[in-house]
Amino acid sequence: MSGTGTGGRGAAAGRTRAAARSRSKENGGATTGERRPPARRGGEGSLDGLLAAKEIVISCGPGGVGKTTTAAAAAAMAACHHGGKVLVLTIDPARRLADALGLQGLGNAERRIPDEAFGRTRPRGELWAAMLDTKQSWDALVRRHAPDARTRDAILANPLYRNISARFVQSHDYIAMERLYELHSEGDYDLIVVDTPPTRNALDFLDAPQRMADFFSSPLLRWLTVPYRSRMMSLASKPFLQVADRILGTQFMGDIAEFFILFQSMYDGFVTRADAVTRLLSDRRTTFMVVSTLEATPVREAEYFAAALAARSLPLGAIVLNKVLPPYFRDRDAAHVAERLRANARSFADGLRWADDGSGEETAARVLTEVADSFLNFGVVARREAEQQAELAASPEVLATVPFFDADIVDMEGLLRLGAMMWS
Repeated sequence: MSGTGTGGRGAAAGRTRAAARSRSKENGGATTGERRPPARRGGEGSLDGLLAAKEIVISCGPGGVGKTTTAAAAAAMAACHHGGKVLVLTIDPARRLADALGLQGLGNAERRIPDEAFGRTRPRGELWAAMLDTKQSWDALVRRHAPDARTRDAILANPLYRNISARFVQSHDYIAMERLYELHSEGDYDLIVVDTPPTRNALDFLDAPQRMADFFSSPLLRWLTVPYRSRMMSLASKPFLQVADRILGTQFMGDIAEFFILFQSMYDGFVTRADAVTRLLSDRRTTFMVVSTLEATPVREAEYFAAALAARSLPLGAIVLNKVLPPYFRDRDAAHVAERLRANARSFADGLRWADDGSGEETAARVLTEVADSFLNFGVVARREAEQQAELAASPEVLATVPFFDADIVDMEGLLRLGAMMWS
């Protein structure tokens, strides 16, 4: 499973395409002359074809189903087969991603995965990786969009800002979308694969830009900051602020007011980018990949997320099902053999050679019966899984399945093995 062509030529071609796309992003148009394969519905397409036609793939799903690993494997396969520059960005910090990519650690700045990490596979393009650092990303946002140096320095020095940017959950969700928007707008990457937090939190991730814009324009926020902005307290607000000052301290209330007043100077930018991110998520260049297993709880979460995407008119491109039982458990001939083995376990055991005293035949019969029962029970589960797959296949363009792996995936070889299973 090796890519064809040369990495240098593929990377150069990818950068050319990325630059052309960057010039077309303002009006949301596609690159002139860009040819995209037609989308196929009902799970009949391939992940290969889907990723070739997209610029952003957002990987979502329940926790503990291999979502981070699947996102990294998809990105690695795209770098190998499609060329250009591919970035896998994890928003849900995970040490295992760095380990699997052969890196000592991941940070906010993108790092290229060396070609040597791919082993015998020669990638046509380049694979890059990054892990969102909330504080660094917020600081970069302030430096880019503050109206002047004085406002920038005041925001960065504000105690409330330092706490919110480092610890506030909603700030992590919002800045993740900002980071994605920034990376896509720069046009350096042909494909960005995003690994999100578990399902319910992923919905927070999707809604964060609009919530942030709504918050900074809320009447409550204006009511809170007006007294400090004008240094005059209305009769209506004075009792509340006197109580708040006694409980929290005047300095703390002042820090709150200063923080929101300063941030409101960037309000127009928040609203503009929130609208741009919303458009980007529903753009035809973006797709979502839901990762799950077929266990009861994860598959319910996956179905919930697929429904939530549909309610938001967001594109569900693929469902990837991990740890699926192999098809031979559904084979009728194999099931018939297992039934015969179970029915004739004593006869089969009698035909085996044992010690002179015949000991072991009873145990052998029990083992053979248990083996047959286990196979037939797995067959019941496999048939149920096949029915679930058929139901899930009605929604996405691609339905990919990956069987149980004998060992955890801890390196690039494992990622490529996983990728090959779901690629076509």
